[in-house]
Amino acid sequence: MKTLGVQTILAALVTCMLAFTAIGAPSRVTAIDILLEPDSTMLKHSDANNARLLAVFPKGFALDAEHRPHITLVQRFVRTEDLDKVYAAAEKVLLSAHVSAMKLEAFKYYYAPAGALGVAGICARPTPEIIKLQEDIIAAVEPFTVETGPIEAFTAAHDDPGNDAALIQYVSTFVPKMSGEHFNPHVSTGVAPRDYLDKMNAEPFQSFVFSPVGAAVYQLGPFGTAAKKLKAWDLKPQSAER
Repeated sequence: MKTLGVQTILAALVTCMLAFTAIGAPSRVTAIDILLEPDSTMLKHSDANNARLLAVFPKGFALDAEHRPHITLVQRFVRTEDLDKVYAAAEKVLLSAHVSAMKLEAFKYYYAPAGALGVAGICARPTPEIIKLQEDIIAAVEPFTVETGPIEAFTAAHDDPGNDAALIQYVSTFVPKMSGEHFNPHVSTGVAPRDYLDKMNAEPFQSFVFSPVGAAVYQLGPFGTAAKKLKAWDLKPQSAER
């Protein structure tokens, strides 16, 4: 009985030590967003729309360092130890795709419902080039992805565990639910009540053309924001104005 007691105590101590170590350990999985960064033409329009939305809903988000205007190509869970391989694989695709030569047409407002609110954005018309780029990025990073991950894979959790579960589900199913024929390239511009956004979406939209000038990999944060920059590429041609 004495031997059993000692073994039990030792086992309990080992379990506690492992748990304590895990608390401070980085997650083995990281939730990432591989995205395109738009040029000054889109930034001007997205900033203007963001200011408009903040005027009617000040609790929304401003476009800042933690809410950079961007077009998501893919959101995935990847093994943290393979992040450098993810960067290398994505870089190979991005540099061969002549991304800065792409011409994208912004053609309408839209929003994703979130209860009584909506996350608004400016949609770009899908082109064969950006659809192919998304397809190639997905294929390039596929060897380093995992099916799902914990909330620790993000920069922070939500106050409501239900939001944690919803975000994990969204990223877990981004491919195929938001890829291929379901791909909706857009730049999120803010948050506002849905009744206001319904009226805004009904307004005539002055279309414009813009191009990507950069790309990046971000760690996702609460509500799927591009919260922490992990890697970036300047894709502007050498002749671009400085």
